[in-house]
Amino acid sequence: MTPLTWTDLDKRAVDTARVLAADAVEKVGNGHPGTAISLAPLAHLLYQKVMNVDPSDQDWLGRDRFVLSAGHASLTQYIQLFLAGFGLEVEDLASLRTWGSKTPGHPEVHHTKGIECTTGPLGTGVANGVGFAMASRRERQLYDPTAVPGESVFDHFVYVIAGDGCMQEGVSSEASSLAATLELGNLILFYDDNRISIEGETKIAFSEDVEARYAAYGWHVQHVDFTNGMTTYSEKVDELYKAIDAAKAVTDRPSFIKVTTIIGWPLPTKAGSHSVHGAKLGGDEIAGLKRELGFDPEKSFDVDPEVLEYTRSNAAERAKAVRGPWEERFAAWRSANPDQAALLDRVIARELPEGVEAALPVFPADKPIATRAASGNVLGALANLMPELWGGSADLASSNNTTMKGVSSFIPAERSSKEFTGDLVGRTLHFGIREHAMGNILNAINLESLTRAYGGTFLVFSDYMRSSVRLAAISKAPTVFVWTHDSIGVGEDGPTHQPIEHIPSLRLIPGLDVVRPADANETSAAWLQVLKNHERPAGLILSRQNLRVFDRSEGSGYASTEGVAKGGYTLAEASAEPQVILVATGSEVEIAADARDALEASGVPTRLVSMPCVEWYTAQPDAYKASILPADVPKVVIEAAQPIGWRDVLDGTVTAIGIDHFGASAAAGVLYEQFGLTADVVVDAAKALI
Repeated sequence: MTPLTWTDLDKRAVDTARVLAADAVEKVGNGHPGTAISLAPLAHLLYQKVMNVDPSDQDWLGRDRFVLSAGHASLTQYIQLFLAGFGLEVEDLASLRTWGSKTPGHPEVHHTKGIECTTGPLGTGVANGVGFAMASRRERQLYDPTAVPGESVFDHFVYVIAGDGCMQEGVSSEASSLAATLELGNLILFYDDNRISIEGETKIAFSEDVEARYAAYGWHVQHVDFTNGMTTYSEKVDELYKAIDAAKAVTDRPSFIKVTTIIGWPLPTKAGSHSVHGAKLGGDEIAGLKRELGFDPEKSFDVDPEVLEYTRSNAAERAKAVRGPWEERFAAWRSANPDQAALLDRVIARELPEGVEAALPVFPADKPIATRAASGNVLGALANLMPELWGGSADLASSNNTTMKGVSSFIPAERSSKEFTGDLVGRTLHFGIREHAMGNILNAINLESLTRAYGGTFLVFSDYMRSSVRLAAISKAPTVFVWTHDSIGVGEDGPTHQPIEHIPSLRLIPGLDVVRPADANETSAAWLQVLKNHERPAGLILSRQNLRVFDRSEGSGYASTEGVAKGGYTLAEASAEPQVILVATGSEVEIAADARDALEASGVPTRLVSMPCVEWYTAQPDAYKASILPADVPKVVIEAAQPIGWRDVLDGTVTAIGIDHFGASAAAGVLYEQFGLTADVVVDAAKALI
């Protein structure tokens, strides 16, 4: 970077950010002004002096990424978006945290221009930043493989601001440890060390040396102390700028910059107090701040036109200066790499490659196979056809079947093991035993949108990552969560590893597709539908145990997998007008199929419906749903999970067979028998209804 130019207009812009933060929180009556006030110099540096961004085009491929992990301090970012000309105006700041505003309480992607990801739960943004940094490295190798690292049009930096709360949350530790292992030299994390949280001084619960922790991870560590010599303000800004410059020069490891601040400085009486963390400041305090900074205490949301003209023109000129040469390089890249350019265009257009359906494996009916294994075969079939697809597991690759055959690992070559070879083109992700970080990393990769990423663990451990799953749904990130070992079918591992409540619990998350295929061929069809959806996450819930593969050939009595995309479909029709309908998901479909055969043999016409995805089914037209599950026909549903919720999905008379208690340690077949998940139980329930 060039030497820092810091004028009086820069100082006035920083001070403007401080008073705007105070005014915005005061007007709405709630919010978090303290961090936005004290971190204004850092935020100004990033948006006006450091980051390559284009306020006129938030989706410019060459831009740096910024993540505010301390999302409660959203004004820190909103005010810079306003000053830089991203589309926010003073009115938007004045409507902070109110209905319909562009400035919600925490940053939300797709809602406010210039926001890269939705952060809220503390520490989330640290993991998001790691994901963005990983995505950048993968994109360079995918689209520009001959480029020298750091010189590709796909190279950029990722900047993250985190606070004391982020450092205390375990997800930041998970992600930061992995970032060092992967040597993500394009990631720069700022830690706002203000030592204040909601309960007051953090020393009551947080005493570790965070710098030492990050040094132990293997990060490049620096410290800038804004509390030491506050009178030499411009010198401190220059010190911070030089620290950023030094961090950018370190390319073999991520960088950590601890910025020690006084929260709320330069408030006249409340600086350093926890009262400024999450509450309005009061009229007298704000007036004192404005007098201290040379503002009229009688005016609110007062922005000097000269300051606004300076910040917006400076941001636009910087964007023009960096984007012009980038566009020339991008045009040269496109000309020299027509195949990669075509791939990029397809991925940006959110199109699947030609022939993807034909490439999916078709499984023979005479060979039972676990759906987790079938999923692994699907990934293997897609590996060469979809080079943008990559993923892995939280240390359960051999159990989740998430490793594509013939694909190397996304790790430095020197970290290769006997089992996995790492290189620059690696696509197999190793998250370690870090489910929560994995989820947030995947979300960032998929929000980056130039690749598509998936990650696996056992379904029971979806609890560890639930926050990231929820954020995927809120963010409309097309993340694919592969959750295997889906029920008491786990068997001998016992109740701690047998998910009982997880499936209905995950269905409660709006915008998440919970997909539980019945057999191997449904698994192929489910993967295809999941990959077609680009604006919502999905959880593929897969079996450990082998399942029957239904014979779907003509005349077999079983339907093709065409209905999988509709979420629920008639797998086997009744011999006459159905007297009862059996509905099942996943591994229980074969149980329902046996029950149907028994009912038909006893003279009861019975329809069998497979429902791999309730969310896809409920989105179908009413006429379709009525044709599959007419309200006047009684229904029995079977699923090895808490049966809560099925009566909201199925109209009319319904009996739900499930498991409303924890499991036990025994073979899967024994557990199904002991807990009443059998064809005989389904038959008895059906006959009782009719």
